[in-house]
Order: sequence, then C-alpha cells, then structure tokens
Amino acid sequence: MNIGVVVYNRNVCRLTAPLLERLAERCPNLIGYKDGLGDIELMVSIRRRLGDRFSYLGGLPTAEVYAAAYRALGVPVYSSAVFNFIPKTAMEFYHAIAREDHDTVGKLIDDFFLPYLDIRNRKAGYAVSIVKAGATISGHSAGPVRAPLTDLLPEEYEALAALIDKQGPQ
Repeated sequence: MNIGVVVYNRNVCRLTAPLLERLAERCPNLIGYKDGLGDIELMVSIRRRLGDRFSYLGGLPTAEVYAAAYRALGVPVYSSAVFNFIPKTAMEFYHAIAREDHDTVGKLIDDFFLPYLDIRNRKAGYAVSIVKAGATISGHSAGPVRAPLTDLLPEEYEALAALIDKQGPQ
C-alpha cells in the first residue's frame, strides 16, 4: 500500500517501543509516531529503539509548551491546535523553536501560551473547548463541543478573545 500511516499514541492507545517495533516490521507503510501522552520515558525508549525508522511528531494539547523539550528528544515538529485561529503567531513560535530563538519563544510563552493555558486548565475537556472557541472568535466556527464536554464560560470566552486580539492580525 502506498499510503503512509502515522500512529497517534494517546489516551487508550498506549503502544510500547517493542510493540511499535513489531508493527514497523509488519507494516512498511507505518512511517510515523505522534506522541499525545507526554510520557518522556516512553518517548525516549521509542526514539532510541526505533531511531530514524519513524518520523516523530509531538501531539500533546498546546504542544508549543513542550516543543523545546521534545526537539531535544529528537522530535522536531508538533501539531499546533492554535494554528487554527492564530496562524501567524503559531508560525512565529515554530520558527523561533527551529532557530533556537529563546527570547522569542519565552516572550510568546509568557504573552500568549501561559495565559491561554490558564484558561484551558480551568476545566477538564477545555483542550477541545478552547480551540473551538478560538476558531469561532477568529471567524471560523467549528460549532459547540459535544457532551460531556462544555463550552467555555462567557467570561473565559471574552478572556480568550482579548488574548487573541492582543496577538494582532493573523
């Protein structure tokens, strides 16, 4: 088969290094590993055992806050949920990580990501809710979250809107 497959290790899919190695042997089109667990010990064991057999991708919620650490582990890229609503800022952060511009990384973490995390961490499930709210604020509504998740409270939505506005035109 000519379609490349990336396994996304998260939630109930918790593949170990030996299991990934067996899958890679049996599935030549298995080309990548996306980590959504944040288990550094597991990530190191997978990276050390499988080396360049896979392309590696960070897939944690608000992956930017993990980007520098994951880059040091040999995971050079990540999926950015905030790209959906602040693409210019997301790309600025990505390029700063790539060129090891610690000043820009620190400024964006302080000015956007930490306040964003403050909102996101108020309630379980807000990792989804806040991205949908951000998309709506930026004019690309993704609709409400599905139960049992809940949308941001009005004051949280307004705080997010102010935070996005502070980032400037996107």
